[in-house]
Amino acid sequence: MNTVTANELKTRGITSLEEGLSEQPELMITVRGKEKYVVLKLEQYHYLREMELEAALLECKQDVASGKVIQESAEAHVQRVFKQ
Repeated sequence: MNTVTANELKTRGITSLEEGLSEQPELMITVRGKEKYVVLKLEQYHYLREMELEAALLECKQDVASGKVIQESAEAHVQRVFKQ
């Protein structure tokens, strides 16, 4: 993964990000020599977000298939939640 320092980002601005992201979809920003932030191309962000949602959907489907769900009214749900 390409890296850019916070100081370089401060002095060169968006140009340093554009150059760092020209070959890879992710760029690490370091602050005082330590990895602190990650910048993603928008397409990479959307891809990762979609994968996160797909994983959540799969987990829900597995919970339904294994019976780890409760079907109840809103009122019953509120009562159950507040009793815990």
